[in-house]
This record gives sequence, structure tokens and C-alpha cells, in this order.
Amino acid sequence: MKALPGFRDFYPPSLAVRQYLFETWRRQATRYGFREYDGPPLEPLELYTLKSGQEIVRQLYNFTDKGDRAVALRPEMTPTLARMVAAAHREYKKPLKWFAIPQLFRYEKQQRGRLREHFQFNADIIGESDIGADAELVALAIDTLCALGLTRQDFVVRLSDRRAWARQLERLGVAPEQHPAVLDAVDKMEREPLEKTQEKLAAITSRGAEVLEFAQRGQPGEELAELLARLGTLAEFCRVDYRIVRGLAYYTGIVWEIHDARGELRAIAGGGRYDNLIALVGGVDLPALGFGMGDVVLTELLKERGLLPAYRPQLDVYVVIADESLRGAAWGLIHGLRQAGCAVDYALAPAKVSKQFQQASALGARYAVVVGATEWQAGEVTLKNMETGAEERVAASAIATRIS
Repeated sequence: MKALPGFRDFYPPSLAVRQYLFETWRRQATRYGFREYDGPPLEPLELYTLKSGQEIVRQLYNFTDKGDRAVALRPEMTPTLARMVAAAHREYKKPLKWFAIPQLFRYEKQQRGRLREHFQFNADIIGESDIGADAELVALAIDTLCALGLTRQDFVVRLSDRRAWARQLERLGVAPEQHPAVLDAVDKMEREPLEKTQEKLAAITSRGAEVLEFAQRGQPGEELAELLARLGTLAEFCRVDYRIVRGLAYYTGIVWEIHDARGELRAIAGGGRYDNLIALVGGVDLPALGFGMGDVVLTELLKERGLLPAYRPQLDVYVVIADESLRGAAWGLIHGLRQAGCAVDYALAPAKVSKQFQQASALGARYAVVVGATEWQAGEVTLKNMETGAEERVAASAIATRIS
């Protein structure tokens, strides 16, 4: 039986890649002073319809549970974070710098770079309105990708600002209630023919040509100029691109996405400022901003660039039992090595010495410790370096110290 469409089985090699990403995400977030949190994978359906309307339901894994509650598997982490912060913000000094690595679920059409479940690196700052917070998040995202071996030739941060769009649409005389439809058309313009975008805009406003002209403008406004200045040398990874508006309606300020430089994949990461969401979810007025970086597209990009680490099972010691009468003694040695912090494996059932050595090689053991009758009588074992083949006899009582 196969996994459900859009879901993944993680065999040891693919799980090792996932763990490599998780370790890098955690290391970088910690270096930036972020603290890890988590929330439940199942939330009230209302948490998502409250901010996105009933149309979001078709994208969710939602159902009625045995308590007759309308619930959904989380499609994103930000609403959960907003709910948690609204409930407990008084317990923490502001600003909050929190990160999480949730598993997310969306009932969507599968395509390259998009599955129905994925893991995501989320980093958010709560309680800070200064643009320094925006710069901090962009810098964290850039440094995280660089830590994975990517360079300026591999990705670009595309910066935009919802406030700049609001000012421009106001200048063009577009009614405020029409702004969402205009931004939705702009958000989709890179994935649709230009003629279709023009048709959408023409149905909303007579100023469609000016809207498209602004969307393709690359000059930063006051806020984006300040952001680029705050980023310093990291601004070299960025460019202003007003075609980025982010489809989620709760964004209120600077928004951005990271794309591969060749434009062949979906967005690697994206985020922005959402100053009204916590008040909407929990009635607490706190400025907020964050980003998400998914594992699916990122893994594809790293694979294409040859930057995924080779899968090598790591084992410190494989204990070779050359005489079955010594299995009990060997177990005592194995347990002592494990207690000393070594990763140790051995043949669970009797096997030829040659097969035990083959297994040691297959498991990537650094050393083999041979428990043989002659050596054991002398209180010793044979230590073999599996890389060089060098062998030496070592006192059994000193083997852990010798290996470490």
C-alpha cells in the first residue's frame, strides 16, 4: 500500500536530508536569538476562516470531530502563533522572537514544489514596529540559505510593500474596496498570460495600464530604501519587485519572497508584516511579522546545485563477536561503550566474522572491535580502524577511552 497522494515516506536517506535542514534552521534561528515554540497540528476551523473567509476551506483538510467540532489540520503556522501570543503575551517581554518547524497540510493540486504536506521553517517577531525587525527577518532568511551553501547566483530576495501599493492605488483613484481584487490580479500575473491580467484589471479599474506599470517598477519607496540600508551588505541579495504582493490578505506592510535565480521553481520562502492579525484572532493589538521557508522547494534547489550532503550512516563502533561463547562478555563491552557515549552496533544473531565485517562497512562504522578467545583471555580486544585497516590490541577496560 502506498502513501496517500501528496504525502511522503521518509526512509533513512531522505530523513537524513530533512534532519540536515532542521538542524540548519534551528542553528541559524538560535544564532539570531529566536526561541523555539510549537502548537497543535489540529485547530478549530474558525481560526482559518476568521482571517481568510469560507473560501479557504476548499484548501484545507477539515472535518467534524467526534465532539461535533469543526476542525482542520493546520495549513500554516501564523494563525496558531497569533492565537498563542494573544493568550499569553503578558508572560513575555517584547519583542518576542520565536521560531517553529511545523508540519503543514493543504488539500491542493500536486505540482512541482508543492505537496499536500510539507515542513516549514517559520520565524516571527511580535511586538516590534520598527523596520529593524523586517531587516532582522530578511537577514535570517538570507543567512540560512547561505549556511546551506547557496550564493547570490542561486537565489534573490524580491522586496515589495503593501503600503506602497495602497498609496499608488489611492493616487490612481481605485476605490479601497477594489484594492484586494487588484492585488490578487497582480499576485497571479507571473503565472498567467499578460492578456489575462489586463482583462482582470480592466474589469476592476480603467487605470489598469498604470497598475501594471507600477507593478514592474523597481524603485524603492521610503520604507524599502530604509530596509535595504539596514541590511548593509546583505542588500546585495535583494531587489525591489512590486509584483510581489503575497496572496494572504492579512499582510499590512513590507512583503517579500525568495526565488531561485533561474526562476525555475516556486518561491523558496516568503513573508512580511501582518500588524492586524493578532488583534483579529485574539483581540490584542500587537505589531507582528514573519516568514516561512518550506522544505520541498528548498530540497529541490539544493539537489539541483549538488549541495545535499551524501547519506553516510554514522556508527562509532561495530563489535565483531569472533567466538560465540563470548557473546555475554561482548554484551557487557557493548553496553559499556554505549554508556561512554559511543554509537555501537553488533550482530544480534550468530554470524561469520566476514559477514560481521561486511555489516560494519555497510553501517559506516569508524572502528571494529573484535572480541576473540585468545585476546579476551589476556583481557584485550582487537581494535581495527575501518578506514585505514590498521589494527592494534587494546585492554578491554580501556577501549572506550582509546576510541574517544
